[in-house]
Amino acid sequence: MTKPYRSNRKFIKTPVAPLGIISLEGSQELAGLIDSHIVARRKKLAEANPEYAEFPGLIRESFLVPSKCYRFSNGEGKAIVNETVRGYDIYIIADVGNYSCKFKMFGMDCPMSPDDHFQDIKRVIAAIEGKAHRLTVIMPLLYEGRQHRRQARESLDCAMALQELERLGVDNIITFDAHDPRVQNAVPLIGFENLYPTYQMIKALLEHEKDLNINKANMLIISPDEGAIERSLYYASMLNLDVNLFYKRRDYTRFVDGRNPIIQHEFLGGNVEGKDILIVDDLLSSGESLLDIARQLKSRKANRIYIAVTFALFVEGLDAFDESYRQGIVKRFYATNLTYRRPELRAVPWYVDVDLSGFIAYLVDMLNYNNSISPLFDPTAKIDELLRLYQIK
Repeated sequence: MTKPYRSNRKFIKTPVAPLGIISLEGSQELAGLIDSHIVARRKKLAEANPEYAEFPGLIRESFLVPSKCYRFSNGEGKAIVNETVRGYDIYIIADVGNYSCKFKMFGMDCPMSPDDHFQDIKRVIAAIEGKAHRLTVIMPLLYEGRQHRRQARESLDCAMALQELERLGVDNIITFDAHDPRVQNAVPLIGFENLYPTYQMIKALLEHEKDLNINKANMLIISPDEGAIERSLYYASMLNLDVNLFYKRRDYTRFVDGRNPIIQHEFLGGNVEGKDILIVDDLLSSGESLLDIARQLKSRKANRIYIAVTFALFVEGLDAFDESYRQGIVKRFYATNLTYRRPELRAVPWYVDVDLSGFIAYLVDMLNYNNSISPLFDPTAKIDELLRLYQIK
């Protein structure tokens, strides 16, 4: 058994293994931010405690491991890791939702689908050849997370993907705001961490909206459907607000784009007149449902409407949201940088980008030291302090 490193003055806890971060295609921006946070944090730590610098590989100019996934002209691919990772604590960062990545196949430009990104994760794991000390996959947008349960004769894609990663030797999977976190039951013998951006989202809201009256008389949380009620209740408990709910009436006799189409949004709530509204959800696909809910709330004389989602895809473009902003229906839209956001979205006046890179960097650093990450699951004290400072301004 390896003895822990001890200096003459005090016990120094060291990482379980040298840290290595592998960024897959489309996740370079997020991975670069994470890497810079960790580099700065460790340099600051070593300046205050010189003993920490004695551990080999603890202080580096970058923890990014150079790698590349290549495509042959017929669409087949392979991954190459360009430096040794033997004995490393490896974190693979993959944005399976980044459709801006493209590859050539038979001379055509083909955008990468979630399936292509997931295949690259497996390729990199194969290129590591089992030589890493520990292997963690950080997949903020959970692959096939929307296909998490079976209602008829249909596939269980997310569960199958998680089990495949387990068979490939992955020790931990880290994701954010899973559509249904119970999907982790498919892999009960490995680590599965489902984290939420609640603190960062509330912080961004308070920084940009200077005149909110955060009390039950003036503000309300809206759950856009019954599946988002737990998330909405959490926001409401943090902000000490009430929750109202919309219910989706669907046509279960047919499928459109892989789902039963929504017939109508039924409002299950009280009076919203004159109140500011915060609608919270995990994922925005086209945004049609959220805009319909916002219009209904406006017709009930709601005041300002804010929307906060973890993942903003905008699969049908921004025109509808631009129009809703011009009409005064939606005041502001908040989403994280955990998946790709098209450049034109980041340029519009109604959108706010919520940065999670510092949070992930802290998470990776804690895991690399085998420290507990339990405090990251309960930001109550930090949110309470944010609200206290906001109220006294």
